Amino acid sequence: MLVPVMVLGMVALGGCQTAPVSTNDTARSSVEPTWIREGQPIEFEGERWYPLDSVDNLLDSEVYIVGRYQEVEFFVDRIDVRPYNRLYTKFGRNKYRAFEKRSSDDPGK
Repeated sequence: MLVPVMVLGMVALGGCQTAPVSTNDTARSSVEPTWIREGQPIEFEGERWYPLDSVDNLLDSEVYIVGRYQEVEFFVDRIDVRPYNRLYTKFGRNKYRAFEKRSSDDPGK
């Protein structure tokens, strides 16, 4: 009889525990800047990189920073090499907005 009471007590108390919450990632970057939401490009190495609708789930260890534009850090995938295929901006935990180059003959992609 004592064992079921102990198990029930452990289950009840176990539900009170919460995982630690890191506010570092989400508190300062959970909302994208207006210029990104309006579709304005990042200018990097003489080219314009436009935001895509897609959001990639990447770990911080899978990207590295290559620059800053309008106070926003931007990244590339660690396995990507020049010329880069995509740039990324971070706006949440493991959430990265993808950016791609547009050719001059494709202004409305």
